[in-house]
Amino acid sequence: MTDLAVRELRVLVAVAGAGSFTGAAERLGTTQSAVSHTVRACERKLGAVLFDRGRHGARPTAAGRAPAAQARRVLRLLDGIADEVRGAATGEPSGTVRVAAFRSAAAHLLPGALAALGVRHPDVAPRVRIVPDLGPGTPGEVVAGRADLAIATLDGSAPLPPGLVRGALLAEPYALAHPAGAADPRTLPLVDWAENCSSCTRAWWSEQDWIPRATLDAGDDSVVLSMVAGGLGMAIMPALALLEAPATVAVADLGPGRPTRTVGYVTTPELAGTRAVWAVIRELRAAARTVLPLVRGAAAPVRAATATALVAPDADAAATARRPSPRPVARTARPPR
Repeated sequence: MTDLAVRELRVLVAVAGAGSFTGAAERLGTTQSAVSHTVRACERKLGAVLFDRGRHGARPTAAGRAPAAQARRVLRLLDGIADEVRGAATGEPSGTVRVAAFRSAAAHLLPGALAALGVRHPDVAPRVRIVPDLGPGTPGEVVAGRADLAIATLDGSAPLPPGLVRGALLAEPYALAHPAGAADPRTLPLVDWAENCSSCTRAWWSEQDWIPRATLDAGDDSVVLSMVAGGLGMAIMPALALLEAPATVAVADLGPGRPTRTVGYVTTPELAGTRAVWAVIRELRAAARTVLPLVRGAAAPVRAATATALVAPDADAAATARRPSPRPVARTARPPR
């Protein structure tokens, strides 16, 4: 018999979250020995050791990571049953929605979306966590059961895990940011951050012979922008980050073939069908439609000559100016019936 009881799922999640049997017992209001006994029972049922025990506490083994994540997702659905029943009766979504987002998306998409959500659906309670757009990133939080909905880079360096529902919100171009008044930005040091190295830019980046190696690693796109504003270098940045550019930063178009990235949402098929999660998705889409003109404007050469002369001196700048702005990818998810 391998079926796990709900209380056993809660113990697995508590141990994985607390990192120890003692911490899990405190969270659950029980004893350390009761937690230990339950974990051993789960391991017998599943036929594998789920946690490494030691002085460091208790950490999920390779075999234990997936059960812990699946337990979180199952418990999330169980905890939401009452909200779905109420929604079916009233037509109004309710309940908590855990949102994971990377910084620039959180800064520019979430305020409008959550403000509108509070007006239209006051019984939906969003909880937001900022997660770096690195490695598993925000989709990894959904897979691990720590988030119900992720705002993610859909064409980032790490492939999205299979089996998730995804939909595009907007496509944002990259542009060159440099100190206003710089005679030749190519002579400036490159300021960069780890999240900026992704498949969205890697191929384009490798073809450019004018971009130096990064000499300043700022760690965060907002810090990069501050350094550029302070005259410390130039940076190649996505448009959402450039919405915060002060007047001391000039923004230049990168010309034909400039990289873009698609920002969208990711959730599980089960949660995509819930009223609360779908309400948040609808507001994110509306917020993206509002932000999209700003994004296109942020990447346009509004405070500097186009960078076509920097990237390809012989290119036709007029042709570059006529290039259409990228459009969002078609959405794939469907609302609950």
